[in-house]
Amino acid sequence: MMEQKQKNLRKQVAPYERSNLKASIWQLVNTLLPFFGLWMLAYQSLKVSYLLTLAISVIAAGFLVRIFIIFHDCCHQSFFKNRQANKIIGTITGVLTLFPYSQWQHDHNVHHATSSNLDKRGTGDIWVLTVDEYLAAKFWQRIQYRLYRNPLVMFGLGPIYQFLLKNRFNRKGARKKERMNTYLTNFLIAVIVAFLCMTIGWEAFLLVQGPIFLISGSLGIWLFYVQHTFEDSYFEEDQHWEYVKAAVEGSSFYKLPKLLQWLTGNIGYHHVHHLSPRVPNYKLEEVHNKTLPLQNVPTITLATSLSSLKFRLWDEEAKKFVGYKEIKVSLKNNKVLRPEKA
Repeated sequence: MMEQKQKNLRKQVAPYERSNLKASIWQLVNTLLPFFGLWMLAYQSLKVSYLLTLAISVIAAGFLVRIFIIFHDCCHQSFFKNRQANKIIGTITGVLTLFPYSQWQHDHNVHHATSSNLDKRGTGDIWVLTVDEYLAAKFWQRIQYRLYRNPLVMFGLGPIYQFLLKNRFNRKGARKKERMNTYLTNFLIAVIVAFLCMTIGWEAFLLVQGPIFLISGSLGIWLFYVQHTFEDSYFEEDQHWEYVKAAVEGSSFYKLPKLLQWLTGNIGYHHVHHLSPRVPNYKLEEVHNKTLPLQNVPTITLATSLSSLKFRLWDEEAKKFVGYKEIKVSLKNNKVLRPEKA
């Protein structure tokens, strides 16, 4: 019975899995042109006040997040019907966002196929330990995990490590086409940076691009974090894991104000996206509104999403995220025991 309901749900969403050429082109226009305009405005504002530059950079960073959503859709082959068009636009937007198209496409597809599966963690996701794993971990692994999950590290150093450094290298086992796409992306990034540094100066380039990169990067990681780290989330071992439940219950509906929803390309409707990655970002809200079962999903807002910062570990018994303090209290009360696994 449950399996049939899941099939029906996917069937309801299927008609929306087609891109609209006019909508896609318009999104490119209303995203790329404002971003480049804001970038130039930020540069010009250096002559007036750096506070003004920072203010403009915040807005530009929002448009860079929107550019990433276009890149993201191209990786799912949902932005255009033509595969080659997706690769071309995906590579270009990947250069702007510092993401190699083919490599991230691989990792992100793995993420979709394994999201919320406790036995298949490690590719394209945020590092999550269960309570038992944390208690069984060695001292230095706990320290490493605590540092990784620290907000200052995750949202501050995270963009620098992930976007600026890690994305420059091919993953182990990458095929030739994927490696070549990474090389091409790196080459184009280097050419653009060199050109801007020669024309406007490296100081001006860093003063403008630096804040845009850091703000957009932090926002991007934050969005990915709250999409899968929230109260009443879903995680299961492989034998009990179900794709539809992982999509609908393990991915949040991040209800944002309309302006932020627009800038983030509707990615707050993450439950819809995980249920059907082929739905273009500009149709996600429509799918949510017209599919009744998708309206009864975990919903978080700007205010309630802040509570996700206290979630550190997944408690397999309670089926929820918990913090370090909760584990400490439980240990004192002898409610949590160190696991004895073979």
